[in-house]
Amino acid sequence: MFMGDVELILVEVAYARPDKQLILKLEVPVGTTVQQAVEQSTILEKFPEIDLAKAKMGIFGKLKKPGEALLAGDRVEIYRPLIADPKEVRKQRAAAGKVMKKGGGDAASES
Repeated sequence: MFMGDVELILVEVAYARPDKQLILKLEVPVGTTVQQAVEQSTILEKFPEIDLAKAKMGIFGKLKKPGEALLAGDRVEIYRPLIADPKEVRKQRAAAGKVMKKGGGDAASES
């Protein structure tokens, strides 16, 4: 697609919260970066909690730098900050599982 002398590509910008998800389609000039696409979309108006200075972004699940140029068909994803450290959660689950296995509950009581 061309707009005057400028070639345009179609990209998407996506953001999701537990209660609401949104994918916006937009046409941008070739060479548009990840951050520029987010800024040109209306997603920041719809989700004012997004802090672009801190938010991590990616394309189809792979982290990308804000200055990386987009290709036609790319979907820019804005990631929410993690609530809990995944490594710590796994450690806690593993520890809880070990405690349950060791104890054996009432099944191991003597008669």
